[in-house]
This record gives sequence, C-alpha cells and structure tokens, in this order.
Amino acid sequence: QVQLVESGGGLVQAGGSLRLSCAASGRSFSSYNIGWFRRAPGKERDIVAAISWSGGSADYADSVKGRFTISRDNAENTVYLQMNSLKPEDTAVYYCTAAAGPLRSVVAGTADFVSWGQGTQVTVSP
Repeated sequence: QVQLVESGGGLVQAGGSLRLSCAASGRSFSSYNIGWFRRAPGKERDIVAAISWSGGSADYADSVKGRFTISRDNAENTVYLQMNSLKPEDTAVYYCTAAAGPLRSVVAGTADFVSWGQGTQVTVSP
C-alpha cells in the first residue's frame, strides 16, 4: 500500500504562485497514476490534474489549464502541482490520490483510488 502526504499549501494573493507536493511512502508508488483533487467549501470534490505512472501523460481540468502543471519524480516518490496565476476560486483543500486504472478514469473520478492524502489548504485572497 502507498501512503500520501501533501504539503505546500498556504495563503497567497491573487496572481501569486504555490507549489504543492505529494510525498509517498511504500514500495509501489511508481506503478500508480496520481491525481490532484480539490474540495472548496460547500462544493463537491473536483479533479484538478492527473499524471500517469511514468510521467509521460498528464491531463487537467479546463479551469486550470495553462496555469497549473503537474509533474512527478519517481526517484523521490513525489508528485508536484505547480500553481501559477492563482485566483480566489482556486481556494480549496487540495488532495492527492494514488489510482489504479487508466489515466482517463482518474480524471473521470471512476478509478480505483487506493490511497488519499490528508489534504492541504490553499487560500487565495482577492
């Protein structure tokens, strides 16, 4: 099993940047696709971005395309989410998840999500 811990959240002004990290422990990290989801207050959990086990493929929610970049370093067992040009509507708790199944199923929310982190708060002020 893989355990995930997010970090890097915080308070930032609109237009600013943050880089989230998802650090994994366990032997199978490099075999999983990894997704970043977020949950804003009073809203459902939404996909933000996902990356394949090799790092060769990635997909993004339309709302973050061109602003966010997902990457991974399997040697360091870490996935990153670089967030630029942040907007107040990006305010949410961000979670990373390890998933089995095709990358498209991670984006669709239908993958077998084998592990979730505890989340990290991102707050973007106007």
